[in-house]
Amino acid sequence: MQLALTRLLRNGVLALGVLAAVPLATPAWARPGPDGFADLAERLLPGVVNIASTQIIKGNTEQGPESPGFPPGSPMEKFFRDFMERNHPGEPGVPHEESRKSQSLGSGFIIDATGYIVTNNHVIDGADEINVILQDNTTLKATLVGRDERVDIALLKVTTDKPLTAVPFGDSDKERVGEWVIAIGNPFGLGGTVTAGIVSARGRDIRQGAYDDFIQTDAPINQGNSGGPLFNMDGEVIGVNTAIYSRSGGSIGLGFSIPSNQAKRVVAQLRNFGHARRGWLGVKIQQVTPDIAESLGLKDPVGAMIASTDEKGPAAAAKLQGGDVILKFNNADVKEMRSLPRLVAETEIGKQVPVVVWRDGKELSLQVTVGELPDDVKPALASAKPDTKVLGTTTKLAGMGLTIGPITDELRDKFQLPADQKGVIVTEVAPDSAAGEKGLKPGDVIVEVQQEVVKTPADVTERIERYRKANRRTVLLLVQTGDGLHWVPLPLVAAPAKGQGG
Repeated sequence: MQLALTRLLRNGVLALGVLAAVPLATPAWARPGPDGFADLAERLLPGVVNIASTQIIKGNTEQGPESPGFPPGSPMEKFFRDFMERNHPGEPGVPHEESRKSQSLGSGFIIDATGYIVTNNHVIDGADEINVILQDNTTLKATLVGRDERVDIALLKVTTDKPLTAVPFGDSDKERVGEWVIAIGNPFGLGGTVTAGIVSARGRDIRQGAYDDFIQTDAPINQGNSGGPLFNMDGEVIGVNTAIYSRSGGSIGLGFSIPSNQAKRVVAQLRNFGHARRGWLGVKIQQVTPDIAESLGLKDPVGAMIASTDEKGPAAAAKLQGGDVILKFNNADVKEMRSLPRLVAETEIGKQVPVVVWRDGKELSLQVTVGELPDDVKPALASAKPDTKVLGTTTKLAGMGLTIGPITDELRDKFQLPADQKGVIVTEVAPDSAAGEKGLKPGDVIVEVQQEVVKTPADVTERIERYRKANRRTVLLLVQTGDGLHWVPLPLVAAPAKGQGG
């Protein structure tokens, strides 16, 4: 059965299973396994809390105030409505305003004796009321200091007349695969649950956002553990438990925690500013594939390729441009695309840093002043209508299964292109061609060929033929789609001889 990624949503908890291992040989520098976790758990339990959030949901229904609240459209709901109409003929069809409470459970941990508590954003998202339950069952009302949806962290504050027991953040970068960890949380409402396991992997990308860098643990994490801490053997928080892979929603030993070094940066910003502040370049990037690397003369497919730049962003001000491949940022290697957003986000806003890019077949060093990531996100262009034939003067690219044409008013309207769209439009794609395999489709607009602007079909043809004669295996197209700009490496094949089909 296919695995599904599951957020540890609010009705959930965490459970960690102890692993047993019998190594054949233990290196002299290895840290010995613990004899037990009792002393550590006793010290840490008071610093972990249960979180109960309540959301008031209002809505119009045709059920009377005595309705038991059957699911809308269900046979029992219809039966109850018919019964009420027969026995209360003066009230049929009268809508009633009903409110209900949706309650969720999660976990958190105290980071300051004055009452600051860390949890996941999804634990308290949309809550009208948040309560924190301490280990001694004391319940305190909490206020939201700030939250960050991108990393899924929230900071709460409670007021109490006695100091609370806080737990410290540790250095997650120092944790090695195979190290023992324990988790304490509120799985399925069973507060104060202690479980143990090991660090299974580092730097996991589970497709939850641009800043994915999760610690993977085999500790069985379940619903209700969201926001709970993952501790090392020194009693330091090295992760915030957030998600699991699961067939059924229960733990199968694939749990994921936000690294403490990432979490504590966000927490500090929430505490100081009420929101997260991140570095920003103002670029849209994509992965450098082997085809793209070959077309650019790069030895290895590394770095992050710029598809486009925000004209008002720091990258544009520093003269970075579409087609550049960022190889280094602030003296750190960019080995793959997904590492760049984290490097930029963690850089001090306003700091000038060196950037090394690959441009025109060689490395180029630039200086960029990092900006602050804005809250707003620009909407994508409207998607093209799924037509396969377009009327008008077109050019068939020999041997490539691709037909192109100039952007006319008719085509601009047909494919919902913006008034200022420039380039050459794709009018037809052979489904079994290289262009079809790369995902090109009618309505896409070719903006550049091999980092040269194209304005007419003749421009496209001339550049392709130039690279064919140079015996290049691929040509790089900058394509505008409904999802924005991206680079498409298109394999070049020899043009068919005259008299043959193309």
